Amino acid sequence: MIGRLSGILLEKNPPQLLIDCNGVGYEVNVPMSTFYNLPGLNEKVVLLTHLTVREDAHILFGFGSQEERHVFRELVKISGIGARTALAILSGMSVADLSQAITLQEAGRLTRVPGIGKKTAERLLLELKGKLGADIGAGAAAASDTSSDVLNALLALGYSDKEALLAMKQVPAGSSVSDGIKVALKALSKA
Repeated sequence: MIGRLSGILLEKNPPQLLIDCNGVGYEVNVPMSTFYNLPGLNEKVVLLTHLTVREDAHILFGFGSQEERHVFRELVKISGIGARTALAILSGMSVADLSQAITLQEAGRLTRVPGIGKKTAERLLLELKGKLGADIGAGAAAASDTSSDVLNALLALGYSDKEALLAMKQVPAGSSVSDGIKVALKALSKA
């Protein structure tokens, strides 16, 4: 099993990279979250990896963090979720966002990822509950029904996940839903 690669980044063609490790070039598929944080060409890169062996191919997936690789491995254990779909999920949302969606059981956030329909999103929520969630991702443990309602209201108003989550940090704990929405909207208007 190849668990880690350290070498020189030769090519970047999303989602695939070519990494030279002492004269051997490895093709590695990475999620966009890892891709955006890569160094420039001909610079040193270190990636944690996961090797998928199929009847017709051996495919290497690379990740910038232990957390991303762990989530990828949990995703591919789910029936009907292959490596490409898991990569799409990690490309479409951060580990913290996925963790929060699982904790709050929000299938709607998962269906925004290309290739994830309602049934697949619900299966992901069911299978990953307790495996991911409050233990991974910032602030997910403190999520309550009230904060979930405020977050859903902001998303319904057209704010992105990132904008809504940043605004949620301004909402004091124990606020009512209406007060939370007011505080979050005020924070968004200043941004």
